Amino acid sequence: MKMLSNNNQGLYNSSFEHDACGVALVATLNKTPTYKIVASGLEALRNLEHRGASGSEPDSGDGAGILIQIPDDFYRQVVDFELPKQGFYGVGIVFLPKDESEYKEAKEKINSVAKLEGITILGWRDVPTNPNEIGQTAQRVMPRFEMIFIQPTNKKLSDIDLDRAIYPFRKIVENSSTAYFASLSARSVVYKGMLTTGQLEPFYPDLSDTRVVSKIALVHSRFSTNTFPSWPLAHPYRLIAHNGEINTVKGNRNWMHARENLIKTDLIPGDLARVFPICSNEASDSASFDEVLELIHLGGRSLPHSILMMIPEAWENNPSMDPARRAFYEFHASFMEPWDGPACVTFTDGHVIGAVLDRNGLRPGRFWVTNDGLVVLASESGVLPIDPATVIRKGRLQPGKMFLVDTDNGRIIEDEEIKNSLASQHPYQDWLHAGLVHLEELPDREHIVHTHSSVLRRQQTFGYTDEELKILLTPMAKNANEPLGSMGTDTPIAVLSSRPRLIFDYFTQLFAQVTNPPLDAIREEIVTSLSSSVGEEGNLLIPTPAHARQVVLPFPVIDNDELAKLIHINRDGDQPGFAAQKFSGLYKVAQGGIGLENRIEEIFIEVNEAIKNGKHLLILSDRDSDADNAPIPSLLLVAAVHHHLIRTKQRMQIGLIVEAGDVREVHHVALLIGYGAAAVNPYLAMETVEDMVRQKRMGDISPEKAVRNLVKL
Repeated sequence: MKMLSNNNQGLYNSSFEHDACGVALVATLNKTPTYKIVASGLEALRNLEHRGASGSEPDSGDGAGILIQIPDDFYRQVVDFELPKQGFYGVGIVFLPKDESEYKEAKEKINSVAKLEGITILGWRDVPTNPNEIGQTAQRVMPRFEMIFIQPTNKKLSDIDLDRAIYPFRKIVENSSTAYFASLSARSVVYKGMLTTGQLEPFYPDLSDTRVVSKIALVHSRFSTNTFPSWPLAHPYRLIAHNGEINTVKGNRNWMHARENLIKTDLIPGDLARVFPICSNEASDSASFDEVLELIHLGGRSLPHSILMMIPEAWENNPSMDPARRAFYEFHASFMEPWDGPACVTFTDGHVIGAVLDRNGLRPGRFWVTNDGLVVLASESGVLPIDPATVIRKGRLQPGKMFLVDTDNGRIIEDEEIKNSLASQHPYQDWLHAGLVHLEELPDREHIVHTHSSVLRRQQTFGYTDEELKILLTPMAKNANEPLGSMGTDTPIAVLSSRPRLIFDYFTQLFAQVTNPPLDAIREEIVTSLSSSVGEEGNLLIPTPAHARQVVLPFPVIDNDELAKLIHINRDGDQPGFAAQKFSGLYKVAQGGIGLENRIEEIFIEVNEAIKNGKHLLILSDRDSDADNAPIPSLLLVAAVHHHLIRTKQRMQIGLIVEAGDVREVHHVALLIGYGAAAVNPYLAMETVEDMVRQKRMGDISPEKAVRNLVKL
């Protein structure tokens, strides 16, 4: 999406793009496309004006748009070239640069990629627009608008099969030029832009033409949270419109990038490597969600299935959930991390249209069904003037639940039916039973107790202070209470400090923005979970029993005994798929920074060799430091190995575990997880609290209890 690639300037960075908006969908159960649905969608959009935004110039909006089915008869009447029958051609609005040379370059790129991909360009249509309706700011950055009509070489392809064939064409063009496709599909078309809700229809006169008919309308009013509006980042995208924000988006994007080399499918023609990256770095959180959803959907899963992979309901701590449904979620959790909100995501593939609320239910969604077959769902009441006497059903979207309308068959598919159908597609329970290994079920290993002098020496090595022992570790280990303070800190930030600081301290700003509202994994355990799995991942697009071959960790922090279980998991030779190897994260003190750099390069070679020899659990350890060998900071080591494995396309073949002496705060653990670790063993913090118990510094508490309290926090 190079149209956005040069926007980073000053304090602005496109990676922080988030959306908080208004959404609505309108559909009919009567199976007949009409202009009434389009008009109702536009009316609902205008009534969502308060959910959008504009700057100091009120007629330049953050964004508004509508997604509808392709109005085939209308397009046939307004183009001067012949179109194949409905469903056998793709169409979409292309945003092209205004500059003449850049415009020619983008058109040449489109033509050359089409030729390379075996795509026939049937023709172009200048999209009628009315720029006089919009503000100067929006006009200054407004692109050219042209509608492209295309068909693959295989003229027998239609509907989703055609979309699969033209998907690489669109991705290659967008990744290598300044052209942006608002949509490109045989099933739906998007009209959108940097507009207010009231400007969309007059800006695109097509939308006022009664020949533009559809059974669905998905509309969106954008409020770009702390970000700049732009024409491409208006919603809807190709499949979704989203109210809320994806707070996990940075990690979601990074993991998608890491697993790209494993993604393969016969449904999308050719080598998928040519369409990477899947997630555009310049896109907003919603755009990245849409990009991944599109890949999963085109890769063979239904749209509801794809949505539930990315936004699962709260299944981990729900004892009343059907076991088959739980198995469905648990299986997919082994190779796809959730895209966590708060989020209300509306979606459509041109046939079904629906919405899902994330597990926390922090974004509203209300729906109405009338006796004449009208279905409306929106982020609030009152988007359409519906006579209460005609309403035969109404309700609200509940956390983790899906609302789905099948416009081809004219019915609403209930949440229970959707999920029961998906849960029965494969024997997920059998796959999990055969594949999963639970950490607590592994045989116990010998517990090693360290002397006071040994603990003290290593505390000095890792820079522990008496203040940390008293204020941080003692309340955590003694009472399972996280130390809190309200007076702030008067110490300089790490980058301005004249004293040696842990590398973790330089990353505090990354965690300055929390979820909205903040979540508590202990007190809100019904909708949150800290469990994870570690092991080799498989192809995202083709489910197999091997995907369930994982070690389940109930918590990302593991104690010394649990780490010993993982290190020796294959001691008896019965778990070769989880063979582990430990790597020393120490470097020669005498060699200084060059020695540290050289040691990291050596570790890269050792890791490559271990993977070649069938190791799937890699433990990075800074134990056994002495006067000659210093520990590499654990965050630096984990990040270095993680990104090395991404570069060499080996990351998803292994699980990374870190055994670190410099970790003693929740923030430290969060950073290590964020930079690639599956689990963290803060061994010195645990040995410290054990030693403090033995030194009678914690009162009447056992060493085992002190360590469990520490892990809990």
